[in-house]
Amino acid sequence: MELDLGPEIAQFRAELREWIAAEAPEALPGLLDWYMPMTAGGRRGGLVAKAMAHPAYAEWAAKLREKRLICPHWPAEFGGQGMDALRIAVLNEEFHRAGVPRVHRGMGESLVGPSIIVHGTPEQRAHFLPRIISGEDTYCQGFSEPNHGSDLAAVETRGVVEGDEIVVTGQKVWTSGAHNANRMFVLCRTDPDAEKHAGLSYVLIDFTAPGVEYRPIRQMSGAAEFAEDFLDGVRAPLFNVIGGLGNGWRVAMTTLGHERGGQATVAHLRYEREFWDLVETARKRGKTDDPLVRQQLAWAYTHVEIMRFSGLRTLAQVAAGRQPGPEASVAKLYWSEYHKRLGEIAMGIEGTQGLLRPEGDKYPVTPWQGVFLSSRAGTIYSGTSEIQRNIIGERALGLPKEPRVAH
Repeated sequence: MELDLGPEIAQFRAELREWIAAEAPEALPGLLDWYMPMTAGGRRGGLVAKAMAHPAYAEWAAKLREKRLICPHWPAEFGGQGMDALRIAVLNEEFHRAGVPRVHRGMGESLVGPSIIVHGTPEQRAHFLPRIISGEDTYCQGFSEPNHGSDLAAVETRGVVEGDEIVVTGQKVWTSGAHNANRMFVLCRTDPDAEKHAGLSYVLIDFTAPGVEYRPIRQMSGAAEFAEDFLDGVRAPLFNVIGGLGNGWRVAMTTLGHERGGQATVAHLRYEREFWDLVETARKRGKTDDPLVRQQLAWAYTHVEIMRFSGLRTLAQVAAGRQPGPEASVAKLYWSEYHKRLGEIAMGIEGTQGLLRPEGDKYPVTPWQGVFLSSRAGTIYSGTSEIQRNIIGERALGLPKEPRVAH
């Protein structure tokens, strides 16, 4: 099934495909499976880092920057192309098709930059945005804190103004990519007497500055993709406060709400490739004739196909001028619960061999053990399955809100 997006988008796709074929360094696709399946688990980070150190990657990044294909959805005046969600989706599809990386600037591109564009001053935009595009600044997120769960407005990290500086002290947790970051965007409390939401500020800090310490958190999969962070009197100029003191909640909501739908038609691809890896595993284990295994694999295949069609539906909505609403919660609930179940199926196919982990330090696991263990976190991070069901029930189905219990 293909979605007809009209002649203008078809021309954009053809021109982009031709440009990639002409400009992508020959060695680039062979360096790494840039869209490797989920079974790579915690190994992926090291493989990607090695591939990114190759001269072909630097050459490609320079070409993309010159073409304004890094942060392409940003407005042209800030270094992008102002691409809409349709073109971003086509861009992602064509990069997948060619097996070359997008060169994405992570949270700086998708979260921090859009928030600076909306809430920053002209001087802040001129200073911070080019550093994101160039890769000079790599951001991690300083929102979540111990003991507060999903209650973002309850943050306790303090920001104290001293002259023309703000001094940040507190603890953050579940920080993805902390080991690669040199900057952090922090939500901190600058007015302890104000209402919960009103006393917060959004600050960009130097993550390599004195007073910053982060400690990797070892997951049960053996990977250490998150960290806990300790900020002890970290200083930043007031220039680094985005949106002004006390306006952090509004900026944070811009950060969390920045969803352009550009991944709609490619989000299923890694699950698809992972599925065929599992089919191959079943063949090696001699289980493709087992009726139960065949039924389980058929279940998995249909779920991946539903993800594909759901992505096309989302893209069709965007093409019609309707922005995604609670559908994002449906998608998150769907893929996270699917992936947890797939890990269980994989362990059943592995059989007794799945009970034995490889020898080595730092708790190594096999790829399918990694899927089984790490997939369980998917039903917790970025909003638990319970929270997603509440959103779907209340905002999509119009059901009565869950009663609040007085404390």
